[in-house]
Amino acid sequence: MNTEETRVEMKDAENGIAQPQPPVDEAGDADPPADPADPADPAPAAPDADATEADVSEGDLDQEEQEKQPMAADGVEAGAAETNGAMKLKMLDDEEEEEEEEREQVAVKFTGLSKEELLRVAGTPGWVRTRWALLLVFWLGWLGMLGGAVLILLQVPPCKELPATRWWNSGPLFQIECNQTSGDTHYLKGLEQKVDSLYKMKVKGLVVGPIHVAPPDEAMSLRLEEISPEAGNLDQFRSFTRAAHKRGISVVLDLTPNYLGSSGPWFSTVSMTNVAERLKSALVFWLEEDVDGIQLSGVEHVAALVPSLWSDIRAIIQNGTDKYPNKRVLIGVTDSSSAENVSAILSSTGVDLLISNLVSIKSILGDPVELAQAVQLLYSSHGQSQLAWNLGLQPSDLPLESRSLMRAVQLLLMTLPGTPVLRDGRGMCPMNLVSELPMKSWNSEQELNETTTEDQMSCNDFFQTVSKLRGKERSLLYGDFMFLHNSSSSLVYLRVWDQSERYLVAFNLKGKETVLQLSDKALPRQASVTLSTTSGVLPKERTVDLRDLHLGPEQAALIKFPYSG
Repeated sequence: MNTEETRVEMKDAENGIAQPQPPVDEAGDADPPADPADPADPAPAAPDADATEADVSEGDLDQEEQEKQPMAADGVEAGAAETNGAMKLKMLDDEEEEEEEEREQVAVKFTGLSKEELLRVAGTPGWVRTRWALLLVFWLGWLGMLGGAVLILLQVPPCKELPATRWWNSGPLFQIECNQTSGDTHYLKGLEQKVDSLYKMKVKGLVVGPIHVAPPDEAMSLRLEEISPEAGNLDQFRSFTRAAHKRGISVVLDLTPNYLGSSGPWFSTVSMTNVAERLKSALVFWLEEDVDGIQLSGVEHVAALVPSLWSDIRAIIQNGTDKYPNKRVLIGVTDSSSAENVSAILSSTGVDLLISNLVSIKSILGDPVELAQAVQLLYSSHGQSQLAWNLGLQPSDLPLESRSLMRAVQLLLMTLPGTPVLRDGRGMCPMNLVSELPMKSWNSEQELNETTTEDQMSCNDFFQTVSKLRGKERSLLYGDFMFLHNSSSSLVYLRVWDQSERYLVAFNLKGKETVLQLSDKALPRQASVTLSTTSGVLPKERTVDLRDLHLGPEQAALIKFPYSG
């Protein structure tokens, strides 16, 4: 076979052209191919050169036609698969191979730059310029925000500085008297049992006693450092004090010498010097027992008759020491009900607080105008840090139908500028705490609940709510005080502190509904009811029109509105 024939056969094989088969005899055996060396075999005919070139050209054309045919789904050319199963593979050229490699590289997950690569990049001039630009933008933005904040602060009025106060100014204080004549031998033990209840009522301090031995009008038998057996013993007192302090309640001890006698507050003028000297040593003893203050009655008389001894007494109580740096309170008690006298006693004695008969049921129900004038005089003369408000009459002096006023009295004492001082049964619902309970109720909370009516329990709940509100609202705790309205049947005043919410307190003290028309420039048109003594015509959380404010019979309400600039 010559070279041209070989090329044609190879081309045909590639193009799927069948090669001629050897002849088959009748028996089915194929004839062997002719041996070129055998002379018997006839010589093959020489190929026609023209035919060979035509066949090659035709084969090339067939190949081009096949390349133009569409591929089958499995990659085989259509038609060719039907003939001989030949398959054509598509070969990628150099460009396609490079694109495929790029796609594979993109598909590989980016793992970031190494430390060395980052360091090389970070030092390039482009990145250095970028970092400086970003740093400059950051500081310009920060300075811009700082300047904006400064401008806002300059436009907003500064907050008012809080006044200097002591623990007793956060109030309320509660006084539980020891009824020595009732044979109540569980007084100090009972006090300890009531600490948790008083804590829930947000009481800040307890005034206890007198509990010392003091035979009536017998100065020589006075023993100020010894606890009367009817009240308890020193161990019980210490246990009670620890329990109160653990709850954050301060303890004030009433050390009035002749609290059971009738010959003057401190016996007589002749014995006053001797009693005052003995009182000084007793004060040191009780302050060492960790009491937080002392209460004394008749202070105006002692200050006037023995001024030097009174100065010593004040110094012992009010001056802090290295061991006891916290200031102790000195509470004075007077029978006076005149605002002028109360003001004079505050100035002459230098007591921290003064309990008086200025506020009473008579003054509340009789003439609210006079009560308003008395409060205004004391507030303008002394400020609220020295003022104490208490109810001077027992609730038993009230007619039965007037007991609904008790909540209104509580609201009055708790919202006036100063420290509320409430006594068991005076400003609190009767038969709820210590001195007026039957002796058996000391030992059983269940018995206490059985002796307490639903109205009395709600009265204490109301007190707890007002006390909690007073402790957290600055307008009620420190706020300025101004009367807006007072008449023979109603009383309205305002408590305001700086930019805090304002509180308006309104009272209707008569037995029929009233309408108040409040149009002061300090008031908005509408406000919200925070607390009401009765659900009546002015329920809690209701929005009201202050120019048309309806109050039910014997109803009081605490109403708030926001600071408006």
